[in-house]
Amino acid sequence: MRTVEDFAALLEAEQRAGLVARGYDPALHRHAVRLKRGRKYINVDVGDSGKYMVETATSRIFGIKSYGVIHRGHQFGTLDTVGQWDWSGYIATPKAAGQGRPE
Repeated sequence: MRTVEDFAALLEAEQRAGLVARGYDPALHRHAVRLKRGRKYINVDVGDSGKYMVETATSRIFGIKSYGVIHRGHQFGTLDTVGQWDWSGYIATPKAAGQGRPE
């Protein structure tokens, strides 16, 4: 199983790559990823905003409705399947078959 720290490092790297691909200078944008651990969830912040939450019991990754509130309709796999998603955009999208990193 991957750790939430591995996910944070991947998210930060892909966010930076996404900025470069869209022609932005990553030095001018806040894309650092921070983790805030809670009792049931780990908040994953990108820059100054909340972006994802990881459920500690199941390692499922969710989008958020508002800070600290998960959006159950926006689930992005688990910590074990982060390689199957493209994290470079505003919201994660599934990669085409065969493009994910080997687990």
